Amino acid sequence: MLKCGSQGAVTLPLATVAGATFTLSTVSVDTRGLKNPCIKFEFASNVVTTAAVITLNFQVFKQCRGQLVPIPVGPIWTFARLVAVTDSNTFSFFVCDCDICDEDCCTYSVVATVAGVATVGVTAINNATLSAIVVDNADCY
Repeated sequence: MLKCGSQGAVTLPLATVAGATFTLSTVSVDTRGLKNPCIKFEFASNVVTTAAVITLNFQVFKQCRGQLVPIPVGPIWTFARLVAVTDSNTFSFFVCDCDICDEDCCTYSVVATVAGVATVGVTAINNATLSAIVVDNADCY
C-alpha cells in the first residue's frame, strides 16, 4: 500500500527561538487487516535560506488511536547552515516503523525543531512531503 501525505511549507522568520517546532507534513495509515505491518516513510523538502544561520532537527512522530501524546519514530535528522548564506538545498530522509499493532490507525507527522540558538536570516521549508509504503510481513514472527 502506498500513502501520500499532505504537502506543507513553512517560513521561519528572523530570530525564531530555539525549541520552536513546526509540523511540516502528515500522513495517516490504517493497518487494519494486516498481520505484521511494517512502514517505510520517505520525507523530502526544499530548504531555502536567505542570509541564514540555522540548525533544524527533523523527526517523524506517530499518534495512534487513543494516544494522548505523539511518540518519536526513528532518529533525529539534522539540517545545519553554519554560515550566513543564501542557498537552496534538497533535504530528505527515510525511516521505518515496524513496531505497529495490526488493527491500528495512526497519523505520522514530520516535525522540525529549531536547535541551538535563535535563527539568523530567513529560512523557508518548501514542498515538504511525507509518503508511506506499507507492507504486510505475514510470514515474519
